[in-house]
Amino acid sequence: MKVELGAKNCLYPLPITLVGSMVNGEANYSTIAHVGVMDLNTISISVSKHYYTSSGIKQHGCFSINIPSTDQVKETEYCGLVSGKKANKSELFENFYGKLAHAPMIQECPINMECKLTQTLDFPRHHVFIGEVVETYCNEQILINGRLDFTKVNPILFVMDNTGYWTLGEQFARAWNGETLTPTQ
Repeated sequence: MKVELGAKNCLYPLPITLVGSMVNGEANYSTIAHVGVMDLNTISISVSKHYYTSSGIKQHGCFSINIPSTDQVKETEYCGLVSGKKANKSELFENFYGKLAHAPMIQECPINMECKLTQTLDFPRHHVFIGEVVETYCNEQILINGRLDFTKVNPILFVMDNTGYWTLGEQFARAWNGETLTPTQ
């Protein structure tokens, strides 16, 4: 029997990211879990309009997505609770830059993507920034045969209902190879 929950978004868990932008000449990072895949090279992020990071993304037309691991939960939580207007959060990390001069990235994060802003959608409380991934960087130790191994990344996952952080489980089947074609009766 199904139970009605009301108009509830149940697309959780989502990976926690640290979104980077340059604001007033300094690298700034905000903790963002509302990220989406638009296509293979395009992503979206939903950022509150009052976040300090939003102004940097709009000003410079670029941003970074940094995927922290579970051992970075304290820094990640801090970046979500403390505004860049009040604290220089870039001092928490070793910052680096790639092809886009105003998209700071975090050396300690296992995966970093620098993105060129292609579109901004205006919602009542949030901007949805859509960006083209210009380059992706990763730590060498999370690769197996040239491919990312997300169990080695150990990303932080966020679930809204209980506002908790979760870890990634294990792979239970391969996608797109026909192993799962026969439905159960």
